[in-house]
Order: sequence, then structure tokens, then C-alpha cells
Amino acid sequence: MSHLIVKPHEKDKEGKVISVSPESAGWEYVGFEVYSLSEGESIYKQTENQEICLVLLSGRADVATSKSNFEDIGKRMTVFEKIPPYSVYVPNQDEFTVQALTDVEIAVCLAPGKGSYEARLITPDDVGQEDRGSGKMSRKIHNILPEQKEADSLLVVEVYTPDGNTSSYPPHKHDKNNLPEESYLEETYYHKVNPDQGFVFQRVYNDDRSLDETLSVENENVVLVPEGYHPVSCVPGYESYYLNVMAGPIRTWQFHNDPDHEWLFQSQNKS
Repeated sequence: MSHLIVKPHEKDKEGKVISVSPESAGWEYVGFEVYSLSEGESIYKQTENQEICLVLLSGRADVATSKSNFEDIGKRMTVFEKIPPYSVYVPNQDEFTVQALTDVEIAVCLAPGKGSYEARLITPDDVGQEDRGSGKMSRKIHNILPEQKEADSLLVVEVYTPDGNTSSYPPHKHDKNNLPEESYLEETYYHKVNPDQGFVFQRVYNDDRSLDETLSVENENVVLVPEGYHPVSCVPGYESYYLNVMAGPIRTWQFHNDPDHEWLFQSQNKS
């Protein structure tokens, strides 16, 4: 199995089923975890030096931090309802408790914090929605924590791609600290597939092909993108969801297109 794929493991005593740390990924900024909680179960964590965005992927829960309580949040019972999620931003040097009111799947997105902002609820109405691309490159975007919203490091977005379509496409990368042309951002993709026995393909490659992997990605797999271009293709009959977490030394998303495929932007703009 590729070192770029992280598969879910058996639920541990805390309910954790996915764990990616900077140490396990071999990078510096992004951490990512997924917890599966049954009704009545809870988790408690201290944030230490990390800021966190809790994304309620499915189910309803009470979420509390040291200073705030957000009761009975959550609406969608599956990500494929395609309505924006409830999320909670928690700064570093804080804590949080999640109490499951139904069965819950929650993503914990982590990156270095500076203590600049207070904990807050991000409601579905706060999430920017857009349709991006056209034709077989079209997809639906939910901007949960874009760079225009307050955070120290984290960028969080979720993407829906119809069956047979390709997203994160035309291919782009953000692996050079070369602003204003390009920013360095590590990235995780948390994939879900509908129906869940399906799969998608994701290619991760760089210009000199010292990294060049084409991955068959199943439901609830995480793909690590340490560098390079990283498009995702859906096979017919299966639609794709993924949650992206990005972070780097400067909190801005400036990407560089693969010059071999840049002509696709002109084609896309004409359609």
C-alpha cells in the first residue's frame, strides 16, 4: 500500500478511527483525525499548541470549549445530503468536549495556533457555497474555513464531485513558499464514496516525477499530499466527497497549475 494512503483502523477507546499527525505524515503543519461516536459517547481533548476546526460530518452533538457551549448542533445525517456542516473553531491552549446526541462522525482538523482568535461556532449559513468548473470538471464546494475567515493556520473545505467527473482539476500544486505566485501548504484529503463500496482515483505527482503515484482510494481513506499535483477522478456510478485540510507557514492558498494541462482552463472558460 502507498505511504500516501491512511486507512481507518478499529475504533479505539476514544472513538478514534483515523489519525494523521505531522510526525506520521513526515511534514510540519497538518494533523487530521476522525472520531466515530455512538449516541451518548463523548470525547474530551486539550488543544495544547494546536488550533482545531471540528467538522461535524454527520449526526448531532453538544460541543463545549473552556468558555463556550454550542448545544444540539448538526443537521445532516450523512455528508451526501450535501448541505453545509456545522463546525467549531477552537484555538490553541483551550479544550473541547463533544457529546454525541446521535451517532456522530466528527473530523478534527489541526494546525499550529497562535492564540489570535476565540472559539466560535461556524454554522451552515457561515459556509460559502460555490459551483466550480464546468462539464466533466464541475464540482460543488463548501468553504468551511477559507482564508477570508479568522484562523491562524487552518484552511478547511469540502468538495462534492459527481460520478464520472474529475476535481482538483486541472491539476494544481502549492508546494513552494514563493509568494505571491505560490504558497507552501500541506494537505490531507478525507474521502467518502457513495455508494460506499466504490472507489475513486487520485494521482499525486511532481514536475520531475520523483513523486508519481496513482492511488485507488476507498471510502474513508485519507490521502496525504506533501507536494505536487493531486487531481481526483470519480468512476461512473459513484460520487465523491472529500474534506480538505491545508496549512503552511503563511495562511494563503496560492497555487501553480501544471503547464501541460493549463489549456484546460481556456477550454473551461469557453464553455
